[in-house]
Amino acid sequence: TGIDSASQALLVARRRSKDNYSSIRWIKGDAVNTNFPSNQFDGLLMAYGLRNLSSSYEGLREAFRILKPGGKAGILDFRSFEGASIQGFFQKIYLSFYVVPIASLFGLGKEYSYIKKSLVNFPSGAKQIHLALSVGFKKAEYQILAKGQMGILLLEA
Repeated sequence: TGIDSASQALLVARRRSKDNYSSIRWIKGDAVNTNFPSNQFDGLLMAYGLRNLSSSYEGLREAFRILKPGGKAGILDFRSFEGASIQGFFQKIYLSFYVVPIASLFGLGKEYSYIKKSLVNFPSGAKQIHLALSVGFKKAEYQILAKGQMGILLLEA
């Protein structure tokens, strides 16, 4: 089951998965309030979504609720930096002068220009771990990827 609140993203997902992953059911919905029964899923993956939810805490709480006990989750996103750092500075330069201009060449500038702003209040890896444990996950680990620009939160319900 794939869920997204963006209709256009769902159309692309349906089209791209049609041949090799035809069993995936794509639905429009809110990851903070999925309406799925509790303890339904063995695993959960989210990429570049947690920072776009109305509340990271509520998103993690919903993820915990719909996972079976012992279920695993992986949540990949850009890394959020607290305070001044070389990596944080590089990220701002990279997003402003490379990612957005290149995306604009493909007519996707608007879709990528929000990323830098979306990171302002996005919790750091340590805070994501704290949030995950506070909603009930029994294990939470944060790994830094892509030369420090991305991170993945690995969870066990």
